Amino acid sequence: MDKILRINMSGSAGPEIKTEPLGPYAGLGGRAMTSTVVAKEVPPTCHALSTDNKLVIAPGLLSGSAAAMSGRISVGCKSPLTGGIKEANSGGQPSQMIARLGYAAIILEGAPKDDTLYKVVINKHGATIQADNSLKMLGNYDLVDKIKAEFGEKVSCISIGQAGEMKLSAASVAFTDMEQRPTRHAGRGGVGAVMGSKGIKVIVIDDAGTSMRTPKDPEKFKAANKEFVAGLRKHPVTGQGLPAYGTNVLTNVVNEAGAYPTRNFKTGQFEGAAKISGEAQAELENSRGGEGSATHGCHRGCVIRCSGTFYDKNGRFVSKQPEYETVWAHGGNCGIDDLDAIARIDRMDDDFGLDTIEMGATIAVAMDAGLAKFGDAEGAIRLLEEVGKGTPLGRILGSGAAVTGRVFGIERVPVVKGQSMPAYDPRAVKGMGVTYATTTMGADHTAGYAVTANLLGVGGSVDPLSPKGQIELSRNLQIATAAIDATGMCLFIAFAILDQPETFQSLIDLINGFTGANLTADDVTALGKTILKQERDFNAAAGLTKAHDRLPDYLLKEALPPHNVTFDVSDKELDEVFNF
Repeated sequence: MDKILRINMSGSAGPEIKTEPLGPYAGLGGRAMTSTVVAKEVPPTCHALSTDNKLVIAPGLLSGSAAAMSGRISVGCKSPLTGGIKEANSGGQPSQMIARLGYAAIILEGAPKDDTLYKVVINKHGATIQADNSLKMLGNYDLVDKIKAEFGEKVSCISIGQAGEMKLSAASVAFTDMEQRPTRHAGRGGVGAVMGSKGIKVIVIDDAGTSMRTPKDPEKFKAANKEFVAGLRKHPVTGQGLPAYGTNVLTNVVNEAGAYPTRNFKTGQFEGAAKISGEAQAELENSRGGEGSATHGCHRGCVIRCSGTFYDKNGRFVSKQPEYETVWAHGGNCGIDDLDAIARIDRMDDDFGLDTIEMGATIAVAMDAGLAKFGDAEGAIRLLEEVGKGTPLGRILGSGAAVTGRVFGIERVPVVKGQSMPAYDPRAVKGMGVTYATTTMGADHTAGYAVTANLLGVGGSVDPLSPKGQIELSRNLQIATAAIDATGMCLFIAFAILDQPETFQSLIDLINGFTGANLTADDVTALGKTILKQERDFNAAAGLTKAHDRLPDYLLKEALPPHNVTFDVSDKELDEVFNF
């Protein structure tokens, strides 16, 4: 990956494409690339939907190689949802293909002069862009079908649905999976709205005629990759739990821990959890002849294989196997215990191009406001249909939970920096509360996944109900996560590398074997710190202060059943997370 593709939508004669050397961005990948470009090139105080913002799409450092688990991709910009820097992460096929084409980043900048919609095509000959208004207001599924008819079965797509075109702050960017379905999303922070503001509907990736990226030290790389895969397969989470039940294996675990946010974060347990658990989901899928979760990855090179396919009772494809966060957001958080309804909603989110976490939290807030009743799946679907149609109500809901709560006068709105909290109540998993409050990204579980030590006993054990030890736990995880996000590795490798020192070392050897570098564990830590410092500096310049590194007041006051706990990590402690 020795070049950057820039697409300037503000060219004097229309969109302009140019390829340039990496320059100061040499050696960067994934989140390190996206955050560095945004920090250097985007004015922190700009409007997120203006010509000054940029959307950066970057494969990881190891993407396009034979390294297992290396197909994640980062999407970065100034977020229209949080007002700060954003990196949203996705699986799917495009990361590997972009990397094999030699691009370390695709940067979308400027804005078109009118409402013309564009299609970008990237292949071994370069990149082209053309106007294509026939794509206007297509959902991601119809869009991809149209692209397949034009370009065939082997291309991949990066696209936005109706929500991105309408520039709604909950809009995602879709990435096609191995079956050429738009089921993988960089969901968080409104990155789809920024892509929509650039007037680009879809980027078609065709890597025909390219080959796998080759390591600098093939023998070292091969040996490290073998040991790395062995470590993932022997860990109980990455080798057994996730392959058997998918990410939704967490529903029963988190619910039993009393940390499962239910009916807009009112209680920590959902009486219908068993009906929508990973175990119930796998049984249902397998009874319908589905692929189950044990046979499917979200991109080639995945060895954990925690995904699957959801079919309806008549054997028709509905969606990819809904992830834990999606099942919680549209399930327990809305009082819904119907997996078929949740899968329908997941399909709608993917089609419209919406973050399932943000939309689940938003619909729960809307239910609190009386727009539907908790447990009313059809009511939730009707609300989501409003978003797809772009009605006034739909545009409010599609702008996220914070806006919806403000419009309808609701106090209990579970957001930090304008972004909805995911599926762990911070009062009962206090390490997650620290991450939600302090991450540069707005409330985000992946930024520092303290569930590891708080609930799963991975990487040690920290009492989830006590404030003690949570600052150090979140800090270390945020540093490690930033570094992992730079590699293109799936974050789920963290389970194995936290518990198995030899697997962590094999990851470092894998990086060194591929790049020819001689990194140590300290160097990996330094990389994570550098990324976080850049992001913090951008946010500070954008006007975010320590007052934004806080949870909503009601979480400090309302005790959460069944443990009847509040979030009691002090402000002073929260301000110490980034003391490094």
